[in-house]
Amino acid sequence: MRDLSILHLILASGLVALLAGLHWRSAPRLAQGLGVGLVRCAIQLSLVGLLLEALFSHVHLAWVAAMALVMALTAGREMSARQTHRFRARASFWIGASSIMVSSYLLVLLALLVAVRPEPWYHPQYAIPLLGMLLGNTMNGIALAMDRLTDGAITERRQIEAQLLCGRSATAAIATLRSKAVSSALTPAINGMAAAGLVSLPGMMTGQILAGSAPMPAVRYQIFILMLITAGTGFGTYLAVQMAARRLFDGRMRLRVDRLAALE
Repeated sequence: MRDLSILHLILASGLVALLAGLHWRSAPRLAQGLGVGLVRCAIQLSLVGLLLEALFSHVHLAWVAAMALVMALTAGREMSARQTHRFRARASFWIGASSIMVSSYLLVLLALLVAVRPEPWYHPQYAIPLLGMLLGNTMNGIALAMDRLTDGAITERRQIEAQLLCGRSATAAIATLRSKAVSSALTPAINGMAAAGLVSLPGMMTGQILAGSAPMPAVRYQIFILMLITAGTGFGTYLAVQMAARRLFDGRMRLRVDRLAALE
């Protein structure tokens, strides 16, 4: 497969710029988002490419661990920055970052040590791409769940407080809202699994086939990755929702929506 030149990338970026231009008058914020996203995508991926080339040349556990930590903290920041209502004192960031770390790190370790088994086991050629896929999908799932939970706590405040007045525990009063939050986070992952092969060919499988791999090994790897993504999203979302739900109440089981600040 031939390498893409800078000219090919300019042509592709021109299509996104054209799309932004079409929406400039009717939806300026959307057009601005497309432009910023295009620039960030090009710069960030180029820098990551240079960094990965350096990591591949000098394989060391400390460097891989440092990059994994930066990626997880950045995912937590991106998740909290897009919340309509987020907890004060940067609690949304810490809830998201810790949930993302626990679920993604454990599953990547499982994949590297049990299934992929590179030599050494932390080789960045395998560890970083696997972690990136898990972090990205887990971040999106947690962002959806946290948004649904915090928005629901505000809009359904009277119903939740009425249940508390009737003697129900804080856990029971917010149980339905927690369930809806987790469901909203897992819906994209479930749709992705259901549509794989019939509607879409997932990215990893497509990339391997384009690189010359046989279809069936690529399929097995893609199934494995989809299972990891779904599990990572589910476990990370569960942890985040549990921590966030507890923070919505104080020690006397009172709903404290004043702990949430609207995104300005």
